[in-house]
Amino acid sequence: MTRLKNITVLGTGVLGSQIAFQTAFRGFEVVAWDIDEAALNAAELRFRALVARYVHDGVAGGTAEEAMNRIHYSADLTEAVKDADLVIEAVPEALQIKLDTYTKLSEVAPAKTIFATNSSTLLPSKLMDATGRPDRFLALHFANEIWKFNIAEVMGTPKTDPAVYDTVVEFAGDIGMVPIEIKKEKAGYVLNSLLVPLLNAAADLLVDGIADPETVDKTWRIATGSPSGPFQIYDVIGLMTPYHIALANPNPKSQAFAKLLKEQYIDQGKLGVATGEGFYSYTKR
Repeated sequence: MTRLKNITVLGTGVLGSQIAFQTAFRGFEVVAWDIDEAALNAAELRFRALVARYVHDGVAGGTAEEAMNRIHYSADLTEAVKDADLVIEAVPEALQIKLDTYTKLSEVAPAKTIFATNSSTLLPSKLMDATGRPDRFLALHFANEIWKFNIAEVMGTPKTDPAVYDTVVEFAGDIGMVPIEIKKEKAGYVLNSLLVPLLNAAADLLVDGIADPETVDKTWRIATGSPSGPFQIYDVIGLMTPYHIALANPNPKSQAFAKLLKEQYIDQGKLGVATGEGFYSYTKR
């Protein structure tokens, strides 16, 4: 297959904005799509904050300021994907939202376009029928702060064309990621199969009143040598994603965690590192 050139990212939240910026940073033309102008204005602020982060962290391989010139904005889905070789979907982690997005996308994207979901918890086979092109659809999953934690997990379905899979693996390398090739579908991929049980255990300790976030994190850091505890990781992820995941789980503890997140954090505008406060407070970087 020919090399991918024009990339569209659907959703400009915490991780979607990082995917778009890193892709532009590595020389690709990128269209950042979101639902309205207000969301796109917020995205531009995230991109400008990423310029400062890249400079601060000394990221090599491109120029952060120049990356801004390769990002184009659109709230019109048809316009956003008209030239796309690859669409990376990073809309909220809710099944119906993703299904609706792919149904609309399948009607307006060119036949050549490959679709990739960045879903953390949903198997691509749950979404593939809505894409209208299951042979050109797969999962491409990134870790948060992708310029530092630069893995890209590539996971197809039984219907994914092997040539499409190989093309996306190549693309992941082109944008500075280390491709992690997953041999068959697995909820959570490799990274979240390891990480999610830790985060869930921390949530249970909080909901059950066993320990507060600071105590949980301190315990994990000291005992394992990890630089971050689970609630610090929640803040980096951003609290909206774990909220949507917990809300979709009928387990009573998951529902209790969703309620806690909404009432004590999200309703107060405390969404994690991106907003300067979540479980912890952060100074502007």
